[in-house]
Amino acid sequence: MVGGSRSGALYGLVLTIALALVFTACQGLEYVAAPFDITDRVFGSTFYLSTGTHGFHVILGTIFILVGCSRLWSYQLTATHHVGLQFAIVY
Repeated sequence: MVGGSRSGALYGLVLTIALALVFTACQGLEYVAAPFDITDRVFGSTFYLSTGTHGFHVILGTIFILVGCSRLWSYQLTATHHVGLQFAIVY
């Protein structure tokens, strides 16, 4: 929104949300199809800790972006009032 293009910002946010949902779905499928679990010594625990932490980060970021997108959609954000959306994007 810094550039003043509301429609461009909305398209970008919707695309970001869609890609985050695809990533989260693929991560879930990977967890279901994995031939190992968290109790499989160092590899299993390292895999689930690292991918789980990243997945949690993506889910939180998706929620932040969804809130920013809904605020932009409802005209609550302007070219000079958009700090929350910027923080969500940086996160």
